[in-house]
Amino acid sequence: MSEAAALLEKVVARYPRDRGAHEALGAALLSRAATQADPSQHKADRLRARSELLRARELGDDSDLCKVLLAGIPEDGSDSPFSDRREADAAMRRGEAAFANGQWDTAIKEYSRALALDPSLYVAALDIGDSYFRLKEMDKAGEWFAKAIAIDPDQETAYRFWGDALLSQGKMKDARAKFIAGVVAYPYKGGSGSWGGLHNWVAANKLRLRDISIQLPQAPSKNAKGETVITIDPATLDKKGDSSAGAAWMAYSMERALWRGEKFAKEYPQEKTYRHTLKEEAAALSVVVSVYDEIQHKNKAASSDPALSLLSQFKADGLIESYVLLIKPDAEIARDYRSYQAFHRDKLIQLLDKYVVPPSP
Repeated sequence: MSEAAALLEKVVARYPRDRGAHEALGAALLSRAATQADPSQHKADRLRARSELLRARELGDDSDLCKVLLAGIPEDGSDSPFSDRREADAAMRRGEAAFANGQWDTAIKEYSRALALDPSLYVAALDIGDSYFRLKEMDKAGEWFAKAIAIDPDQETAYRFWGDALLSQGKMKDARAKFIAGVVAYPYKGGSGSWGGLHNWVAANKLRLRDISIQLPQAPSKNAKGETVITIDPATLDKKGDSSAGAAWMAYSMERALWRGEKFAKEYPQEKTYRHTLKEEAAALSVVVSVYDEIQHKNKAASSDPALSLLSQFKADGLIESYVLLIKPDAEIARDYRSYQAFHRDKLIQLLDKYVVPPSP
């Protein structure tokens, strides 16, 4: 990409309204900046990259790549230090320049020096592994990805890179496990992160992730008078004359209305404004399952509902929270991810392993 910058400059000059060209030039300039040993040239390339990416956005570019790259370049073009220790930071920057130029052995030496000076440098261990990956020394790459994970098990990149290495070796079962662990490390990273590894794995094996098709009712809302309004979606009502599904989904709406009205304030006294929490959603879905299971038990003639039967399985397995966090999160629920993951990583893995990702061939 660094070598492509000069060519992309010509493309942009000829097609000044091509948003894809501006995005590509921005990415290329960022790559070239990593090869610049001169700090002033490094900063100049980053500033120009930011300008090109902003132009791409003005022209309508809303891609994940454009958003992620822009988020990483502040207005002054500076970039955050890798380490508070000056010598470790300098070694990392030399390693990055060598890596960008394809000088893998030199990159490994510099990254190793940085890690020796600052053993908490996740990115140093990660980049050593990535350098061995480029050298096609996959076993060594895996050893270093494991060291990166030991430094910080809540970053997804090392799991995904390790999965890529195993995938290239045809070790499909092991790769599957690493990609699942990567999603659980942090499932909300956009672009090619988090779920990207799993998508690559299923594509390589000519498989598809299983679709968990459960349509949840519309959340209760407040009208102009401050009254709680519950909207009933006809699609959630029964179509065969029994009341199991309709009653169950009504219980969902009622439980969420209670949370919005009084339970949230009691459960989260430190939060002054209502938000949709994991605890609320899990409670509402648990009530749904309880109502549905009770009706099914009492009325043997009642028709079963596939979505509710699946929710019932989730509850029996203790996976309601995992389902919410991995399959049905919103921005407010996502704030509860780390506190749940800290004690229930196994449950998150179980949901993906049992219900989402098909078995390895």
